[in-house]
Amino acid sequence: MKYLPLDPVIFIQNRKNFVARMDKNAIAIFNSNDELPTNGDALHRFKQNSDLYWLCGIDQEDTMVILFPGNPDPKYREVLVLVRPNEMKEKWDGKRLRAEEAKKISGISTIIWLDSLDAALQGWIHMADTIYLNTNENDRKSSLVPVRDYRFAETMKQRYPLHQYKRSARIMKDLRAIKSPQEVEVIKKAIDITHKTFERVLKFIKPGVMEYEIEAEIWHSFLSHRATGPAYGSIIASGDNARILHYVNNNQECKDGDLVLMDFGAEYGGYCADLTRTVPVNGKFSKRQREVYVGCLRLHDYAKSILKPGISILDYTDKVGLEATKVFVKLGLLKPSDVKNEDKDNRAYRKYLYHGISHHLGIDVHDLGTRTEPIKPGMVFTIEPGIYIEEEQMGIRIENNVWITKTGNRDLMSKIPIRSEDIEAIMRNR
Repeated sequence: MKYLPLDPVIFIQNRKNFVARMDKNAIAIFNSNDELPTNGDALHRFKQNSDLYWLCGIDQEDTMVILFPGNPDPKYREVLVLVRPNEMKEKWDGKRLRAEEAKKISGISTIIWLDSLDAALQGWIHMADTIYLNTNENDRKSSLVPVRDYRFAETMKQRYPLHQYKRSARIMKDLRAIKSPQEVEVIKKAIDITHKTFERVLKFIKPGVMEYEIEAEIWHSFLSHRATGPAYGSIIASGDNARILHYVNNNQECKDGDLVLMDFGAEYGGYCADLTRTVPVNGKFSKRQREVYVGCLRLHDYAKSILKPGISILDYTDKVGLEATKVFVKLGLLKPSDVKNEDKDNRAYRKYLYHGISHHLGIDVHDLGTRTEPIKPGMVFTIEPGIYIEEEQMGIRIENNVWITKTGNRDLMSKIPIRSEDIEAIMRNR
């Protein structure tokens, strides 16, 4: 790993929180992700299962966590399963964790090698009444690939058909949404790297630079500061490309007079940052660009002012939509008659703001958490309103990350330049 070791207290407390929600005499089993093929004999870069990582901090393939708080033998109430180090594999792919190293990372004392697990696991299953199995229940999930969690669930049900089965995901959605102070410290580290990177690219951008050259600067800065890399595919969208929400081609020239929308964030210690800024390629906003930027910032500040415990994301989005309507009328994008005659199921403002305003953030950039229930202290959200104007070939989005407190929220990106004049000042001194 590139990042410095995290405090194992993060994972110790996470496991305690999960165990506290388990039924009596239940066992919970978590698997790592598959190593996924690309073409030929090549593999994608391994990405750990987020739930398993949340429980143990181990970023290695063929890992399992088994929690059985009712096991008569205390030694086996928490078990970390690892692939046994193999000399030949290590010559090809690099060193694998030793037991003592894994103990320090995870805080789990009992390590079992994967090739000797079956006999022990069968005995534990026979003692348990309920088996918790894990699945991906992120509401944004779209892939139908039968990944390891689902294959494992099928195997377990065939082997042990008379046990009661429950979904770990129901518990995980609640627990992972609430970040501990230790987790927030790791997110802040990812944000700090993202901040340094943003100021670096502000001094790099100029007319004629290619979008992919900006992306390369982002990669360079991330890796130089011990980030694993980007938390997601960086969006570097100049000119009219900025209206494409998930633009990833990053292959166009940034032209004089255009804006460039940059949506990127570092991943550090398994946790994500998620920043968006829109800046002038030549270092100076035009009058109209500034008007729209200031309108977007007004929306951003309004959203931040109402994102607090007790409101649901759905209600919050409706309120921001009402404010967006006012801003868009002021900007001349909407007429009062547009608002008066709007379809209540497709509000007039949606022509210029066609995405959500906030999402949960954590180990996943679109992290687990509810959209319908009241938000709670400890949750971390993005705030990212945008204004996308086809007629003017302009797209602006402004995004920060906030930690929900008992009375409101704390902007974790408050030190990152956001006002148009501050962005211009940095670009002037490049």
